Amino acid sequence: MRIRDVVVDPPLILAPMEGVTDLTFRRLVRRIGGCGMTTTEFIPAFGLAQNLERARALAAFDADEHPIAVQVYGRDPALLAEGARVAEALGADIVDLNMGCPSKKVCAHSGGSSLLREPELARSIVVAMRRALKVPFTVKMRSGWDAGQRNAPEIARMCQEEGVEAVTVHWRTRADGYGGERDLATVAEVKRRLSIPVVCNGDVVDAASARSSLEQTGADALMIGRGAVRNPWVFREIEAALAGRPGPVVDHDERERVLVDYFLAIREVFQSDHGALGRWKKISRYFTEGVPGGERLKERVLHSGTVEEALEAVRTFFSELRRGAYAGG
Repeated sequence: MRIRDVVVDPPLILAPMEGVTDLTFRRLVRRIGGCGMTTTEFIPAFGLAQNLERARALAAFDADEHPIAVQVYGRDPALLAEGARVAEALGADIVDLNMGCPSKKVCAHSGGSSLLREPELARSIVVAMRRALKVPFTVKMRSGWDAGQRNAPEIARMCQEEGVEAVTVHWRTRADGYGGERDLATVAEVKRRLSIPVVCNGDVVDAASARSSLEQTGADALMIGRGAVRNPWVFREIEAALAGRPGPVVDHDERERVLVDYFLAIREVFQSDHGALGRWKKISRYFTEGVPGGERLKERVLHSGTVEEALEAVRTFFSELRRGAYAGG
């Protein structure tokens, strides 16, 4: 897939996730492979515009991390335009506008998916950001605010008219949160109405869900979020499946190595073991899904009082796993 001159190959994109898709996690995904483009956590545009240290840290990426999209959010067109300029100056290949985040904190300030309820404000923002940018400009949105207002096709069409070069549509509405009944019809309708690339997002967790999402929507690419946290090999699995090749074999040794290395990498970037342990506990909820006995590993990590205890819990668990302790699930 091409977004103007940016090639996304394979057409698989890491979704922006608050507190997850930081530089450390994106490095993990890139090392494993199969991801065509990474995206930062969503960043408040005013933070970039005001040169706040926290915002610039969120926008940091490796010199060889290309293509990279920097995602911003907010409600003020001028601040969003300035934040976009800063993101471009930092070296972003693409600047993305967040119209999809369902969090109460973001929506309370009329950012994220709340913009779907304010189409004129959304247009003003898109126009201001497009004028500010030289690099490709994209927008990520949900299918609508709720089941009675699935207006992504209209908002996406407006985006295309104002110069946006690709849109990502999550099949969920804002009211769905992280639940809801899977319905790809709105994504398919967006694809029918637009000539720019359309990316499908939502519950892409393996090769089967990837194929069905592409078949049902006709989308040009897929964006993967929580599925990548649960299984960071998912990009390689899907890439191989779409190319007709066998996927990677991920054994217990590989899972342990990746998890321990990732934990240690997190420890290096946090200023305290307390902060690192907190992040480990958050991530362990995802990493352990689908692993035999994974619920027990999650509980051990969550109840660890120190980094050393958490590491020992991981190593002990995988030692037990190799001995067949959880063969029954």
